[in-house]
Amino acid sequence: MTKIKRNYNDRDANYYMHQIPDQILDKLNEQEREGIKSVIQSAIPRPSPKIIDLRFIVDLIFLRYFVVLLIGRDMRKQQRQYQVNGITKVANIVMAVVLIIAMSLLISSVTILIIYLIKSSLGIDLFPGHITNVLFHK
Repeated sequence: MTKIKRNYNDRDANYYMHQIPDQILDKLNEQEREGIKSVIQSAIPRPSPKIIDLRFIVDLIFLRYFVVLLIGRDMRKQQRQYQVNGITKVANIVMAVVLIIAMSLLISSVTILIIYLIKSSLGIDLFPGHITNVLFHK
């Protein structure tokens, strides 16, 4: 039995079939092997494209944390075992709105900063005679 090393995202049904010891696989006929392979293939999660895929690490003095923010369409086939209602539903909506506003503010701030830096480096003066021009550009 040879173990195959693969990146987690590259693992398929064949990878997991090779994890089963050969003496067990030898006892199975081809139909049983294909059945097991089919079940494994259906159990492997398939990634879906994300609108936002933000991942970063926060290093503190003694601890290291990772932060992951993924926003995308829910492609899972499973349904929740419980109904979301009441305060949980309201909290989900509020957090979604807060996240959208925060991302919008972040993107807007970075865009305005970049435009301002470009304007300043080109020497463009939008308000001639402004107090800062009088004080700093004698």
